Amino acid sequence: MRCLFCKKDSSASISVEHIIPESLGNLSYILPPGVVCDRCNNYFSQQVEKPFLNSPAIVHLRFHQNIVSKRGKVPPVLAILAPNFPAAICRHPKSYSAFSLQIEPEGFKHILDSDGGELVLPFGGQAPSPVILSRFLAKVALEAMAHRLAAYPEGLEYLVDETQLDPIRNHARRGEITTWPVHVRRIYSADQKWIDEQGAAVQIVHEFDILCTPWNEWFLVITFFGLELAMNYGGPEIEGYERWLSENNNVSPLYWGKNAQGFPTRIGF
Repeated sequence: MRCLFCKKDSSASISVEHIIPESLGNLSYILPPGVVCDRCNNYFSQQVEKPFLNSPAIVHLRFHQNIVSKRGKVPPVLAILAPNFPAAICRHPKSYSAFSLQIEPEGFKHILDSDGGELVLPFGGQAPSPVILSRFLAKVALEAMAHRLAAYPEGLEYLVDETQLDPIRNHARRGEITTWPVHVRRIYSADQKWIDEQGAAVQIVHEFDILCTPWNEWFLVITFFGLELAMNYGGPEIEGYERWLSENNNVSPLYWGKNAQGFPTRIGF
């Protein structure tokens, strides 16, 4: 067996690879040991996934949606205790309503002196830089394709040897292409509730699929809490995806064709 990214022998590797990080709620989409070697696994964890997860927009998403890390903690966010005292809000991982506040002594004194205080909790936050985002998606894209072929060793060998995938492979590993465009749009709200087959109200944390257009272009299409991201497997171009959207009434590929019978009922949509 050879690694999907560095193409070196990976038969002695012992680490499973999470296509989407555990810290984004993924416990299901996992590649077995050896598909990604231990060295590449560790590299992506520190150099590709960590910058993405630590970007303010993703930290805020994880905080507001109460997504725990693999250590079982929800990341804190910075806030302001009016008029201008910095504070950190920590969330209890098992409750949407239990919080703790970390402030400097001056801020605590302000609360005592004024018999309370107004806490300004931020929303949103700065999005990941284009390079951080595209490298993260390049890694996810190639692993998503491997996930489809995990039961077929000859299919995985094909992915390793396929030279047309080398640009996206190398972009994930080295960030060699400074501009690899990603199509970003929101297709439903982050707090959207759906009715599942058992009649329970649920949220969709993430979902993804691979779109092949009539022009033989392949795109990873993935959502995180309703934010849809699309990336071209073949190179740093996104016009083909925009053309596909234009010709299909801007429907998401995740709810089109074979995916049209996903969660049919939304609450408050």
